[in-house]
Amino acid sequence: MLGFSRGKDSLAAWLAMREAGIEVVPYHLYLVPGLRFIEDSLKFYEDFFGTPILNLPHPTLFRWLNTLMFQPPERAAVIEAAQLPEPTYEELADLIRADVDLPAAWNADGVRAADSPNRRMAMVTHGPKREHLRKVSIVWDWRIADVREALARHNGPLPPEYEWFGRSFDGLDFRFLDPIRRHAPDDYARILQWFPLADLEVFRRDLAR
Repeated sequence: MLGFSRGKDSLAAWLAMREAGIEVVPYHLYLVPGLRFIEDSLKFYEDFFGTPILNLPHPTLFRWLNTLMFQPPERAAVIEAAQLPEPTYEELADLIRADVDLPAAWNADGVRAADSPNRRMAMVTHGPKREHLRKVSIVWDWRIADVREALARHNGPLPPEYEWFGRSFDGLDFRFLDPIRRHAPDDYARILQWFPLADLEVFRRDLAR
């Protein structure tokens, strides 16, 4: 199994696993349902690698909703009544193992120690391989040059949002919302269907300019 965010590091991890002859069962976790630019890139990578990608809700989506982030007051009672679960990553991985009937499968990711001080500390503390969770960081010791070389060698293009904000989509702050609003207005409208007050994040920043 591979948690595939569509970012450069998870893409490099998939390429490394393929080079090593490891069968990959990829899954993607979406933050907002139905964003076209994400679904289009998932379809591209399904064709690129020749395998389907499970597309499931990210635990953060449930947390955002349960904490009423960017929600108008009239939605509060409905969301609270829904009592949405907040699964952990480990619980989600076990659900995926059960769904694909691979109870002993390891769960891989593209986390690199050199990516940030926090990730380096996590690698120092826990290591790249955690037996009790059956979790492994495939490219944990790669530098950014290694990632770029692997992408170039396999002609593995990055998703379109790298041109918008230099990384894969992973939040609802201004860094992501404003470029999506400008480059993918239909997807921005979709975000506002789920998080109506997210528009205030852009409005607030515009006022400060």
